[in-house]
This record gives sequence, C-alpha cells and structure tokens, in this order.
Amino acid sequence: MKFVDVKNDIAFRKIFGNENRKETLISFLNAVLDFHGTQRISDVTILNPYQLPKLKGGKVTIIDVKATDQAGRVYIVEMQVGDVDGFEKRVLYYSSKSYSDQIKRADFYRKLRPVIFIGILDFEQTGNKNYISRSQVRDIETGEQTLKDMEFTFIELPKFKLEMHELETLTEKWVYFIKNAENLEEELDAYEYAFMREEDERARLDKAEQKGIQKGIQKGIQKGIQEGIQKGIQEGKVEVILEMYDDGFPVEKIARLVKMTVQDVNHIIDKQLKSRP
Repeated sequence: MKFVDVKNDIAFRKIFGNENRKETLISFLNAVLDFHGTQRISDVTILNPYQLPKLKGGKVTIIDVKATDQAGRVYIVEMQVGDVDGFEKRVLYYSSKSYSDQIKRADFYRKLRPVIFIGILDFEQTGNKNYISRSQVRDIETGEQTLKDMEFTFIELPKFKLEMHELETLTEKWVYFIKNAENLEEELDAYEYAFMREEDERARLDKAEQKGIQKGIQKGIQKGIQEGIQKGIQEGKVEVILEMYDDGFPVEKIARLVKMTVQDVNHIIDKQLKSRP
C-alpha cells in the first residue's frame, strides 16, 4: 500500500493537524527545531487553522497546521509546493497575525508568547546550502538576538539529497518521509510507530538525565556537587540503556542515542545483567 502525497494540503493537514494523532506533530516539531531538555514539547493543542479578519471585508487566511505547546509557544506549519509571488510577505503576515491575535487589549503585551513559523517548501527559497535554515531578528553587527518572540524555519525539500539507507537522525527521517511519502510502500502507522519509539527514547533519556542531575545534586551535598551530578547523570543513562535493551533496541542505536561507545554500552549491559536476580 502506498502513502498519499504528504505535500498535498489535505493529506498534510490530516497527518500533522489531527488532534487525535498529535504525537506525530510533537515528534516532527521536536526533531526539526532540535529541541532538547526543558525546551522539548511534551504536549500540543491543535488550533483553528482559520485566521479571521478583525475588520469587515478583511482577508481570511487558512494555515495548514497551527498549534500551541505547554509553554504557550505558537507553531505555524505550512506546506508550500509552488514558488508563488509574495511568499515572504505571506510568511510575515501569518506570523504577525498569529502573534497579535493572542491578546485583545494593548495593555496585555506581556502575555504575548513566541510564534515559530515552519515552512516546508518544495522549491529553493534561500541562499543557504543546507536543507534546513533558521532565521531570527538579530543585530547586524553583534549578532545579538534583539527580538526573541518570532522565529522562522525553512525546510527546502529540493536540497535534501539523502537516500533511505543514509538516514541517521530523526530530522532526516521526517524530511525524507515528507519528500518521498508517495513512493513509499510501507504502512503509515508502522512508519509513525518507528518515529514514535525513537522520539520516546530521546524523551526518556532527557527525563532520566534531568532526574539524574537532581539526584546528583542531593548526593553532592555530602560528596561534592560536581562528582554527585556526574554520578547522577550516569545512573540516569544506565537506566535508559537497560530499558532500551529490554525493548529490543540494537546496541549500536542505543550507543548513538546516549552518546556513548558501543563497548561502554555492552559493558554496562553485561554488568547489570549479571547483577539481576
């Protein structure tokens, strides 16, 4: 069974804009935005894609996918197949309207939350040679990010050249899927499940490391802060390694996810297995 073409507006909304399958959107956002630790998205609410005009006779715009996360950040995800005139202005219009619509009165500016635009483009838009580019408002001379509430990420599909056997990161797998879905013979649920498992393991590792840091800080009161933190992080990694091993993950993939050598991971697994009753 072949997939539908994800680049089709209806199919794109069905996959990424479905409240009942929002784990798919969470996985995609965390991957392409490279969110880690406390930045990671754990939950999203899919918002109404219709942006209504405030004045009668104004323009109604329809966003492919719009969502907000647990931190209040707003995400706009747009699939654009054709290189249309005025695309850049439309991106700014979508983003600024989503930003300003968060409040109704001027004295509530402090309640405004960041808006992150993600454009998936089936054409080349920027001069950046990489297939993913990120834009922010920065000082030209110092590079300081002067306005922090609006960011733009562009995924330019023609610049993505990797084949299936070359895919390593979750980001690469998502972009490959979007670009080539109509030619794949796998079931969508199976493909999503593979993404979800890898995303779950990354989230589990982040959580274990945070837990380990807290545990390490407590131990550090008696043994020294730095030593305690490092020990706590190591214990958190050991816990994740064993859980992934029990779930059937290959040792090579476990080593890559926890950023350790295959030899060290095998040593931890052998040591822990021997200590089990």
